[in-house]
Amino acid sequence: MTLVQPNPDMQIHIRSELNEDVSTRDDDLQHIKEWLGRQPHLPKFDDDGRIMTFLRGCKFSREKCKRKLDMYFTMRTACPEFFSNRDPTSHEIKEVMKLAYLPPLPGLTPNGRRVCVFRAAVDSADGIELPQVHNGMKVVMMIGDIRLKEESTGVAGDVYVLDASIATPTNFAQHFSKFTPALVKKFFVCVQEGYPVKVKEVHVVNASPLVDTIINFVKPFIKEKIRNRIHVHADGYESLYKYIPKEMLPEEYGGGAGPIAKINEEWMKKMESYKEWFAEQENVKADESKRPGKPKTHDDLFGMEGSFRQLTID
Repeated sequence: MTLVQPNPDMQIHIRSELNEDVSTRDDDLQHIKEWLGRQPHLPKFDDDGRIMTFLRGCKFSREKCKRKLDMYFTMRTACPEFFSNRDPTSHEIKEVMKLAYLPPLPGLTPNGRRVCVFRAAVDSADGIELPQVHNGMKVVMMIGDIRLKEESTGVAGDVYVLDASIATPTNFAQHFSKFTPALVKKFFVCVQEGYPVKVKEVHVVNASPLVDTIINFVKPFIKEKIRNRIHVHADGYESLYKYIPKEMLPEEYGGGAGPIAKINEEWMKKMESYKEWFAEQENVKADESKRPGKPKTHDDLFGMEGSFRQLTID
């Protein structure tokens, strides 16, 4: 599975949207690398491509990029359930990919955005022993780490399609309790504060009345600007096509990108090709004992008291 990169004309548009100046970006990159080298608590990190992805995600704000990188490495220490034992050939990871389709689609929207589809691989979870929730979240961030390396010229943000067809009363009653507020909050802190993600749209398709309950549960943990970008499509996919070209969607949504199972299978193979790289990344994380000043504690990062706004560092 190859992530299609923007064509030259699209790159011009994306660079404008991301504040990317080709005459100064190398200076920005060097500045961040020198800053990283002076931080005693951060790991040695000589990956120009990933640093440039962070700069793009921060619209080339050096200070915001520093905060985001610091949090990226901090999360890897604070959340071992998400960032350790990331072997894509393990039973736990394969089970997630078998039961849940989580693939970024290969193409880009006309305005240079990457589309990711989240969909259950089964129609019903009744009687199925689902993987542990944190392993599903781990896979999401494994895919995110691959994208940090492979979005080589940058994209103009992400669009998420969440298929809620499995959200039936039976499935909801059996499995929703596994998504505890503490775990969900920890996941969203990791994604929103530690990754250079620019969420432009979230589309919920095949929505049932239960979807409102789920959205209301999640809303306190996501930023207000993202809450305002959630679109619910209850009646077919025609309204979805107003945002995402029909031809780039999987065939399950009337599109021309082929079956989502095949796209997901190709992502499984891609993840497996990164097996050694994921193992090497196990120790690429912050060392709080060396952080200047006060080390960041679990309560500092994930305390359930206070608002999400207090946790926002950008």
